[in-house]
Amino acid sequence: MRAAWMMATGAMLLAAPATAQTRPDQQAFFGLYKELVETNTTLSVGSCTQAAAQIGARLKAAGFADADLVPFSVPDHPKEGGIVAVLKGSNASLKPMLLLGHLDVVEAKREDWVRDPFTLIEEGGYYYARGTLDDKAMSAVWADTMIRLKQSGPAPRRTIKLALTCGEETTFAWNGAQYLAKERPDLVAAEFALNEGGGGRLDDKGNRTVLAMQVGEKAAQNYTFSATNPGGHSSQPVPDNAIYELADGLEAVRGYSFPVKFTDTTRAFFTATAKSQPGVVGNAITALLADPTDKAADLIVSRDKAMHSTLRTTCVATLLNAGHAENALPQRATANVNCRIFPGETVDGTLATLKRLAGAKVTVTANQPVRPTAIPPALDPKIVGPATRIAAKHFPGVPLVPIMSTGATDGIFLQAIGIPVYGAPGIFVDADMSGIHGLNERVSIKSLYEGRDYLFDLVKAYAG
Repeated sequence: MRAAWMMATGAMLLAAPATAQTRPDQQAFFGLYKELVETNTTLSVGSCTQAAAQIGARLKAAGFADADLVPFSVPDHPKEGGIVAVLKGSNASLKPMLLLGHLDVVEAKREDWVRDPFTLIEEGGYYYARGTLDDKAMSAVWADTMIRLKQSGPAPRRTIKLALTCGEETTFAWNGAQYLAKERPDLVAAEFALNEGGGGRLDDKGNRTVLAMQVGEKAAQNYTFSATNPGGHSSQPVPDNAIYELADGLEAVRGYSFPVKFTDTTRAFFTATAKSQPGVVGNAITALLADPTDKAADLIVSRDKAMHSTLRTTCVATLLNAGHAENALPQRATANVNCRIFPGETVDGTLATLKRLAGAKVTVTANQPVRPTAIPPALDPKIVGPATRIAAKHFPGVPLVPIMSTGATDGIFLQAIGIPVYGAPGIFVDADMSGIHGLNERVSIKSLYEGRDYLFDLVKAYAG
């Protein structure tokens, strides 16, 4: 879950309603959620295939037929499988909707955590464990929603599909969402999809401040910078040094800012932000909206790192490897540069800019896998409207804003085959991102159950 709603929007503080009740349906959800969280799905030693099978067993027990459940994997990656489930609607003229979630989680070492990362622990109003948020909270809610709708009847008007996949958290892993988009697009064909990427923000007192719906995201792409040299004895240095040449190229990247651009989503976001931030920053945002080439305004707005990243493509050096001996001139120096490419901009276009910055003595190549070009979905009132209306019921007074994620999700693979993907709001997290991708990941118990109720109502609204 990579959210741009961790921006400077904390000025709108509002009190949260009462704690969620312990209802029988919540207890059933907890069993599913706990089993999923405690199933290790890391790339190194875990199994998404096992987690998918467990979800499939629960769906079958709820009344889904074998024909409605499609487990999938490939021989080379037997532990990285997933599952697609279908709840058929009553109106064949309505195109299906898709609920997308990923089962895999970021690695977690027991010696680094205060608690066992693969044991769900309740403490101080939180559930602690790897994946309590990213993305097993949403994956469990989606599976639970399918079960509740199947058991309650009647059938929704619109067919609902569920796709739980593996490989989202690791760039070089086999990616289930990409596989479905390329090899089995019939399984996930839909008018639109709901995915991770949205959510809400809590202040340090647990008050809700803002709720966000992701409408668009960047494309993540890695590039390798490489400088080579015959080398020699370190006692006789020469100007041509692979490390220095690589450093010069990286310094050029460091000093470069890609041009400011807007999508409909980011324009709407910054327009709302300008109104909530009077003074110098608000005026600078207004000026930048009027003229994206206004460098003085850009300097002011970009003091906030999240806003800076929302305005443009960004590239940053993340890995270095150089030299072969402490007493020898380096024969090779390489670096990984991680870029988050603004919607509509291409991998090749960004590569051309990086080559220009790196200079003639540094080779720059795009790493595999190459991500598709990010295509921003429309700010469709049929999508944003129900989300806003239902948010007003569940979270009265909390503003819902459209955002573009500065990160990336598996939604980009579906967008590439024409399915607009929206990051669903609903689950609120702490200002520090609640340990997502870090140590001691956690989710507020209150927020989890309230978010589950919101998302259930949202799916029902879309499905009729």
